[in-house]
Amino acid sequence: MTSSPGSQGAATSTVDPNHASRWIILAIVGVAQLMVVLDGTIVNIALPSAQADLHFDDGSRQWVVTAYALAFGSLLLLGGRLGDLFGRKQMFVVGLFGFAVASALGGAASTFELLVVARAGQGLFGALLAPAALAILSVTFSDPAERGKAFGIFGALAGVGAGIGLLLGGVLTEWLSWRWCLYVNLAFAVPAALVAIRVIRTHDRQHEAAAQAHGRSIDWPGVATATLGLFALVFGFSSAEARGWGSPVTLVSLVAAPLLLLAFVLVERRVRQPLLPLHVVWNATRGGSYFAIAVLGIAMFGVFLFVTYFFQQNLGYSPIRAGFAFMPLNVTIMIVSGVSSGMLLPRLGPRTLIVSGLALAALGMVVLAQIDTGSGYVAVLPSLVLVGIGAGFLFTTTFATATLGVDWQDMGVASAMLNTAQQVGGSVGTALLSTFFANAVTDYATENPGPRVLVEATIHGYTTVFWWAAAITAVGAVVAFVLMRSSSAQLAEAEQSAGPGLPAH
Repeated sequence: MTSSPGSQGAATSTVDPNHASRWIILAIVGVAQLMVVLDGTIVNIALPSAQADLHFDDGSRQWVVTAYALAFGSLLLLGGRLGDLFGRKQMFVVGLFGFAVASALGGAASTFELLVVARAGQGLFGALLAPAALAILSVTFSDPAERGKAFGIFGALAGVGAGIGLLLGGVLTEWLSWRWCLYVNLAFAVPAALVAIRVIRTHDRQHEAAAQAHGRSIDWPGVATATLGLFALVFGFSSAEARGWGSPVTLVSLVAAPLLLLAFVLVERRVRQPLLPLHVVWNATRGGSYFAIAVLGIAMFGVFLFVTYFFQQNLGYSPIRAGFAFMPLNVTIMIVSGVSSGMLLPRLGPRTLIVSGLALAALGMVVLAQIDTGSGYVAVLPSLVLVGIGAGFLFTTTFATATLGVDWQDMGVASAMLNTAQQVGGSVGTALLSTFFANAVTDYATENPGPRVLVEATIHGYTTVFWWAAAITAVGAVVAFVLMRSSSAQLAEAEQSAGPGLPAH
């Protein structure tokens, strides 16, 4: 049984204790999401300075980034389920305070080992707060009109977070110190946690009903196989970048990962209270969202990492100027996210926007692949706008549909799946594209010796990466088009199943 938007919003105001504070809650979870996303890139610019200060070698440098990715990516499903079972507000607040403590520890680190431990701590607490943030937003905004606006803002923040991280990291590193790239998280996390404690009210009745129906038991076999499988996957691709694809460590990890994840699926089909109910993933709308955000992670990685290299190494930009050079991408994402959430998604449905977004991102990569040794910023600008339009379509749509139609008790783990897909996509993209870049540079330099071979080989490496990213994203668009059914039918089905917010009972 469905209700009109107006009646649904009225009903929510009497049932949902957070309805009156919903826009403040949006601001809180938006800040938290922005912090988690930008932390994936803000440290990258600070790495050279941190390396000089703490005296660690180039081979160890990747662990400052990998430690965060490993902890965050492998623990997201567990973090989402803990929020479902024991309270999303609690996990959100614990995650924020824990993230602040880990950031302070990293900023004060006197050794490389302590810095890596702190980065892993950030990933751990990020895995608690990220799914809780999206789940809180999903149950707070149940009115369709307001839900679209809320997810448009939330998606825009998620989309521009990486770009803001590059800009903020450049400013802090150049004007203050690399340590402030970690300390700055306290300015995000602590105020958000204090406001969340005061403003967000728990849904005790709903959690107790879910506990009576499903219990508070944790699917430990599922936790073990999922966590180890995701860890092996992210670690294996990170190892491939550092050690090579033929390394025994890489091979063992990449063989173990699919076996462990297959074991996870088999476990989830048999246990009474699964960590991830498989129907959450099998739904075409939600499954398409998870798939699309993973593919976009590869494309966005190609933009941020290798275009950053192009700006700084080939065009001679400072870190701050390189960060500002990404502003057209960030502004485009914010504008398109707002337009698509309020106007396009209700009319076109998720499949059209997801397929269009991936196709536009692929086109942007094709444009990027046209650069040569004489190219300047003007050659890159159209691609930043194209990728920004595609990402604006995708971020809003995937965040809005990842939890649509999911039962109350599974909202957190459904949110975690979206974050997991995005994180795994970025990790896979890091290894694949970096390997393509290194091989292309080596092959070109070997076959074309000359006085400008280094510059020419580097540009050839960039264009190879962009062509690969375009191909992967284009294939993703085709797969999304085939797997997802009629957009309007899927959206209606999702809205009529369990509803986006509070359960009717």
